[in-house]
Amino acid sequence: MAPLPILFHNWFAARGWSIHPHQQDMLDRADDPATLLIAPTGGGKTMAGFLPSLVDLAKGQHDGIHTLYISPLKALAADIKRNLRTPVEEMGLPIRIEDRTGDTSATQKKRQRADPPHILLTTPESLALLTSYEDAPRMFTGLKRVVVDEIHALADSKRGDQMFLALSRLHAMCPGLRRVGLSATVEDPQAIAHLLARHTDPCAILQADPGPPPDIQMLITDEPPPWSGAGGKYAIPAVLEQVKKHKTTLIFHNTRAQAELYFHNIWLANEDGLPIGIHHGSLDRQQREKVEAAMIAGDLKAIVCTGTLDLGIDWGDVDLIIQVGAPKNVKRLVQRIGRANHRYNAPSKALLVPANRFEVVECVAALEAVQAGQLDGDPRGSGPRDVLCQHILIAAAAGPFDADALYAEVITTGAYTALTRPEFDACLDFCATGGYALRAYDQWKRLKQRDDGLWQLRDPRAAQRIRMNIGTIQDTDTLKVRYKGRGGKPLGEIEEGFAATLTPGDTFLIGGQIVRYDSLREMTVQVTRDAAKKPKIATFLGTKFATSTQLSHRIIEMFQQGTWPELPDHTAQWLTLQRNVSRLPEPGRLLIESFPHDGRVHTAVYGFAGRNAMQTLGLLLTKRMEETGLNPLGFLATDYATLIWGLDPITDPKPLFEIEALRDGLDRWLAGNAVMKRTFRASATIAGLIERNLPSNRKTGRQATFSSDILYDTLAKYDPDHLMLHITREEAMRGLVDFGRIEEMCARIGDRIDLIELSRVTPLAAPLMLEVGRVPIKGLAEEKLLAEEAARVMSLAGVDEPEPRRREWRVPW
Repeated sequence: MAPLPILFHNWFAARGWSIHPHQQDMLDRADDPATLLIAPTGGGKTMAGFLPSLVDLAKGQHDGIHTLYISPLKALAADIKRNLRTPVEEMGLPIRIEDRTGDTSATQKKRQRADPPHILLTTPESLALLTSYEDAPRMFTGLKRVVVDEIHALADSKRGDQMFLALSRLHAMCPGLRRVGLSATVEDPQAIAHLLARHTDPCAILQADPGPPPDIQMLITDEPPPWSGAGGKYAIPAVLEQVKKHKTTLIFHNTRAQAELYFHNIWLANEDGLPIGIHHGSLDRQQREKVEAAMIAGDLKAIVCTGTLDLGIDWGDVDLIIQVGAPKNVKRLVQRIGRANHRYNAPSKALLVPANRFEVVECVAALEAVQAGQLDGDPRGSGPRDVLCQHILIAAAAGPFDADALYAEVITTGAYTALTRPEFDACLDFCATGGYALRAYDQWKRLKQRDDGLWQLRDPRAAQRIRMNIGTIQDTDTLKVRYKGRGGKPLGEIEEGFAATLTPGDTFLIGGQIVRYDSLREMTVQVTRDAAKKPKIATFLGTKFATSTQLSHRIIEMFQQGTWPELPDHTAQWLTLQRNVSRLPEPGRLLIESFPHDGRVHTAVYGFAGRNAMQTLGLLLTKRMEETGLNPLGFLATDYATLIWGLDPITDPKPLFEIEALRDGLDRWLAGNAVMKRTFRASATIAGLIERNLPSNRKTGRQATFSSDILYDTLAKYDPDHLMLHITREEAMRGLVDFGRIEEMCARIGDRIDLIELSRVTPLAAPLMLEVGRVPIKGLAEEKLLAEEAARVMSLAGVDEPEPRRREWRVPW
């Protein structure tokens, strides 16, 4: 056991602390090549990650960077800097700590390269940028440790792929580099360890004491959830009561648009004038920082928020989490729950608010998964090649490189260990020439091979453009929103596509305020205040979550129970009626219901494959139905079902679900679909084929779209085997269309398909019918019309809504 120096021992003792076992384990393993620490929120994992560095640096014998800390959020890096400075200053340690993010001034960045601090806190993008400079080996001389915080958040994204590739470059500069990963929510420790460690180094996995289980329940409401919708408006009175009882409450939503609408509605109901704020990624930075400062000062009772507050920042005295809408993912729920009672021995407290009746089932399934400690997550595929292309350009910006050496570096990275040399060479050729169809254009001839075999930039001035376009986060083609007039206050951003639908006088929500669109001036949306009209809702790209495969399977397992004592009466009665009228979905089988309604034949397919996959399934099935003369008219999709309506019934569904036929249909659909162009644009931007940021100006979203569409059409016509087209198809299959979920569904059900023909809509299908009805209903009477339509459809399904009554219900643990 490595002894804790007396200076540190006394500092712990002065605070009434003793070193946790996992902190001692990290100190003992300081020389291990890689260590993954999984510790609960508030369990001192940050101190555990930095303790070996602080102990080593306390000797005062190290010059330059000793430890590099990488965070997925700039704000988290700033928070860690504040927290680290406390022990350093109180113990008088000779350690300089600085952060380097997009918010760091150019003057400080220049000084850091010349005189780096002992501990540098940064983000994946800033790290990649640092490795692109010729003096990177000098700057990182002496680097001993890298600490990757919230590693689960990076492991699931291209930002993580970029970071791990950058670590392979650092390891080549500093062969003895030690790697540490920190997280509270890891569903597959071995997979994360594989990504963290330099292949083939071992990676130890340390599991800290998880602490007390969370106190997590469903919120008790007087009014039952509606049959459809995602706003959770019905629960606002109960939410406000909970806000009053607690110090600070975070009210999480899955999308920015839902957060905006909820914030608007909760303010309308906030008769006591409780101080409530809103926080999401499309708001102006100054507004976000103002909310963050108010949270830390304890000036806010509640904050309506999205994933921007998911991660491990200590935002003041938060003692309650409320999740509005089904969490879709157990791992995300656990992460959010951990924001409350940020202490090791205090249970986190959280309440779930299902937005509609089906989400009651999903929320209970998620609660049971949390209690069982069963996290979820889809396995990552091989490392994306568009990120690899960017990495090759970054290496070239730093100076001449040997292709053999760079390939050897790349395959030490977990996600790229299976990368073949021909695949690497194809990426290298793309970076050098642009590919066969683009070889004649100088702008894509970026690399050349010297007589000594090394590769370098064809034009050294290209290094600046490469650095300006580093990163994998895709812009959302947004426009700034400001109040009208010179020096108008900035409010945030809205998507270009939404702005294009606005005409002068239209109103929309942003930052919880209703504003009226006035004009578009110099790529800025100018607005004035207007509280008189019902607003449109600004559309924010954000992240559209799909229910995880594991959570979907758990829901289907719940359906097999004889009774459901853990569910409220209204939901248990609904499922019982469905079982009596038709049947409930079963594991390993596919349930399809067919029934007439309003002069059309409706077909409900309960695939439980997630929203993207069920959307894609709807496209493919309707296309197959058209080819076989079944005359479909339209469809909609949710996380658990696809509803198709048309003129003719399906009599034999099995041929429609043959996987090869579905795959062929997908290929034909993708070939002429805008999804491919959208995906191409994102990958081409990451790979460097399209530059968004130029030395003179920045392309608008429309300019970039126009450029990418021309390139896509050119390559599709003249070079269909181009690398970027292969990458585009891989990305489309993995992301937007989620075809892997359809393949998993087909493998799970085989030919076990149950088609049930009924005379009317079923209880389980009825909420889907309400989604259909939502589309054409507009105007001030919208909510009343929807309520009347809901009552009519549910009555047809045999479900009569009982009078609202207060009943306490929760998962019985």
